[in-house]
Amino acid sequence: MRALSIAATGMMAQQTNVEVISNNIANMNTTGFKRARAEFTDLIYQNERRQGAPSVDDGNIVPAGVQIGLGVKTAAVRRVNVQGNLTSTGNSLDLALQGPGYFVVARPDGEDVYTRAGAFQKSAEGMIVTADGYELQPGINIPENATDIVVNQNGEVLATIDGLAEPLNLGQLMIATFVNEAGLEAIGDNLFKETVASGPPTIGVAGDPGFATIQQKYLESSNVNIVQEITDLISAQRAYEMNSKVVETADQMSATVTQMR
Repeated sequence: MRALSIAATGMMAQQTNVEVISNNIANMNTTGFKRARAEFTDLIYQNERRQGAPSVDDGNIVPAGVQIGLGVKTAAVRRVNVQGNLTSTGNSLDLALQGPGYFVVARPDGEDVYTRAGAFQKSAEGMIVTADGYELQPGINIPENATDIVVNQNGEVLATIDGLAEPLNLGQLMIATFVNEAGLEAIGDNLFKETVASGPPTIGVAGDPGFATIQQKYLESSNVNIVQEITDLISAQRAYEMNSKVVETADQMSATVTQMR
């Protein structure tokens, strides 16, 4: 009976849906996290009578055929790249992006990866790094005698040095944007890497047209809306229960036919 396999695909789809929602909820306090949503498409159809075919009886064209769908499948799990709220921290190395773009950081193997999480720190060598020690690009070295660090909206890093009348310009932070942000591959630790689907990064200066501005002493919160996630979770649970009820009903119908034989 096709109903059993059709309902099974529905149950598997809703299981995926719940897993995506649970990951969103788990990361509701993760800096720079972007919620995801599961997207579904219907499976192929079995044609028992094609629409537009001539009728067997009198040759008239059949206006509506008989197509039986075979269920549902997961088409994609798409990140929703909506700006998260900015939270003030007071930490001079906490940087938030207001608008499109990603910070560029270098992994130990030299590969550039990308992040929206701007909770940076200073390494033992004075470099600005992530919590895992990956250097922010281009590399910025903070002098030991720096008494204050200022990062303006355009990404210029300025240090106040005792004995100098003017702040010392330490470098310029760059921002990366992508044609298709959804095509970036999440690799954990708030990091993404380029893929064929995302296209190559476009590197530019913060504040230029199409690039985010940098807000110092702020962090971007996740864009997870807990009310929406709970609503989606309840909806997914009900859909799972309805598909399981179809399995139960189809099984009872099969048992009835078996007893008749």
